[in-house]
Amino acid sequence: MVVLEYRRGLYLKTRKLGKNGPQVSQMGLGCMGMSDLYGSKETRDNRESLATINLAVEEGINFFDTADYYGMGHNELLLREAMKGRRDKFFVSVKFGALRGLNGEFTGTDLRPLAIKNFISYSLQRLDTDYIDLYQPGRLDPQFPIEDTVGAIADLIKEGKVHYLGLSEATSDQIRRAHDIHPVSAVQIEYSLASRVVESKILPTTRELGISLVAYGALSRGLLSGQPVTTTTLQPDDFRNYLPRFSPENREQNSQIVDELKKFAESKGVTAAQLALAWVLHQGEDIIALVGTSKRSRLLENLKCQNIRLNAEDLEYLDRTFHEGAVAGDRYPEFITDIVR
Repeated sequence: MVVLEYRRGLYLKTRKLGKNGPQVSQMGLGCMGMSDLYGSKETRDNRESLATINLAVEEGINFFDTADYYGMGHNELLLREAMKGRRDKFFVSVKFGALRGLNGEFTGTDLRPLAIKNFISYSLQRLDTDYIDLYQPGRLDPQFPIEDTVGAIADLIKEGKVHYLGLSEATSDQIRRAHDIHPVSAVQIEYSLASRVVESKILPTTRELGISLVAYGALSRGLLSGQPVTTTTLQPDDFRNYLPRFSPENREQNSQIVDELKKFAESKGVTAAQLALAWVLHQGEDIIALVGTSKRSRLLENLKCQNIRLNAEDLEYLDRTFHEGAVAGDRYPEFITDIVR
């Protein structure tokens, strides 16, 4: 582990990506919300988003997560603007494979090797770069053999167009099959106090194989932020309106569990969001926590989680309180289980 001091008096730590990867910041910036799913085109604030990316770089973050389907290219173009003249400051993680219609609806996936070459050509153009650091399918589709998909990415690595292979939302079996074709450096999957199912099979598999886990949804899409987030406060086009955890029938139970988090955080002199992020970072040196935000103020608040030290008693309390199933509602409703973040 490398420790870097940065300008606001905090300490940014880095963690090694997989067995043979580089040192990357232990916290990464998830850029999805700057372009998609949490609001409409009319509510985008490109200037604030770029300022947030710039601030992340100043604070020592180098891991930036995007997808070619976030905003149907808009997200990559934002990163292109931010990366101008300083590509070396960015470790760019790109997901691909999702298909979208004219109105933005998700219509399926395409993981054919020929399609992958098409996807990366467009991403390289939009990002204005010669290579992508970490490349991964956003979801794996049973109709496309994982060996073919991974083999296509392995070819891109040989060509120098991709540096490291990643997976997203993969099962333990899929991770092993992919790793047999080419070493997997990272698996991106939802992991938080509210979503702990990965602890049973996926995390043991990644640790056995020496693969990093990139934890997205560390605040469960705002549920663990301590701020009220319900279907009555969200914009009509916010996709959380369709997520069971934010539905009226689960509101009371989840409000109670979040109140427990807030009370415990207050006893530590920190916010609920900071505590939830600190818990993720405490789960192992092989975990990189993604923070999804488009606002500078929220980014600075979240970065302070790195100074929080949780002892064995603290961790035991959080484990007991936030056991798997303590938060009511699945991550996705059945009719959009294939949606890609």
